Amino acid sequence: MLLERDFYARPAIEVARDCLGKILIFGPPGHAYVYFIYGMYECLNFVAEPEGMAGCVLIRSLEPLAGLATMRRRRPAAKRMEDLASGPGKLTLAMGITRKLNGADLVEGPLQVRRPLDHAPFEIKTTPRIGITHCADWPLRFVIAGNRFVSR
Repeated sequence: MLLERDFYARPAIEVARDCLGKILIFGPPGHAYVYFIYGMYECLNFVAEPEGMAGCVLIRSLEPLAGLATMRRRRPAAKRMEDLASGPGKLTLAMGITRKLNGADLVEGPLQVRRPLDHAPFEIKTTPRIGITHCADWPLRFVIAGNRFVSR
């Protein structure tokens, strides 16, 4: 089931937690904020909060479900399936997400997020943020407990 725009028009912390367990796909038709970092990686964010309020959710990793051959071709250094998209830069490389998708509508654009049809319950674990120094101790990193595809 395609997520509607009101899913994203909430506080970023709620959107971040609720993104867990969803499926990111390309298809006929959110907005994506894709930016270049460290002079080498693109990062994917989902714009959250009501219009006029600042807030984004950095998508740090995903569990590959389809398109594995294409992902492996894009990420030849990944020896294990768990390494294909286990970090923000790895994820965008594996998925072929570039700054060309900056501003893409996540509801009606080429990049979509869906609820799985067989949505099994899972435990959400909150951890300190990683890869930053300012406010790193804030509990704003959400992961599916025990998921082997979580970025380190």
